[in-house]
Amino acid sequence: MHQTKIEWVFNPDGTRPGWVWNPITGCLGPKGDGVRCPYCYARKLANGRLKAKYLANDYIARDHIKLGSHYDKALSDPFYPRFWPERLYDKGLGMCEASFKKRGIFVCDMGELFGDWVPREWQDQIFSVIKANFWHRFYLLTKQPQNLIKFSPFPDNCYVGVTVTEHFSYIDAIKNLRKVKAKVKFLSYEPVLGPLETGSIILSTIDWLIIGCQTNPLKLPKFEWVEETINDADKAGIPVFIKPPLSDIMNYRREEVP
Repeated sequence: MHQTKIEWVFNPDGTRPGWVWNPITGCLGPKGDGVRCPYCYARKLANGRLKAKYLANDYIARDHIKLGSHYDKALSDPFYPRFWPERLYDKGLGMCEASFKKRGIFVCDMGELFGDWVPREWQDQIFSVIKANFWHRFYLLTKQPQNLIKFSPFPDNCYVGVTVTEHFSYIDAIKNLRKVKAKVKFLSYEPVLGPLETGSIILSTIDWLIIGCQTNPLKLPKFEWVEETINDADKAGIPVFIKPPLSDIMNYRREEVP
């Protein structure tokens, strides 16, 4: 566990920086077919400075692959889903620190916690830790919203979110979030690759909206897409957090958090 530069990860007292915790790393893409998002920062890191560290861990999601050459290929892929059980006992999660600071923790920012390929026993161990550490806030974000219902109702210390990039992923996210019980449900509209065509009534399914553009390389959206979504959120009374550099470019200084 370490502190993060992700701007919307707040500690429960409203301070930053928050934290990230990665007991699972890696992803097989939104459809689980190994086709990863081209803009994924986690994949770039896994194939860059973290490559040797990841390849040294052979605790991979074996049930999703065939034996033989497929298994060898998975082992040689640093962004293939891996489990890190020793991270379940990270000292940052416990009450051993004298200051006992309540933390806001983004779970698996380097992977997909809710993927079809993730063994249920991995997920159950992670949720056991989340429930036991009820004083911390855990941010859960996925591109697999259809699997959230398996874990509903979520513990009250969970913020449960779905990443969307355009209208069709938005509709899928809302459809599945409506079935889920969580204290806070949110959307991360990042990167903005198309309009959401939201409407305040549909958008009212959520409690929070995060908006951010693609970075590295920078790809700015049409500002009217963003403005329309912000206006719909305002009508629905939904807090909006706009990430830099988009917030700087559009001159929107909004960091509202539920």
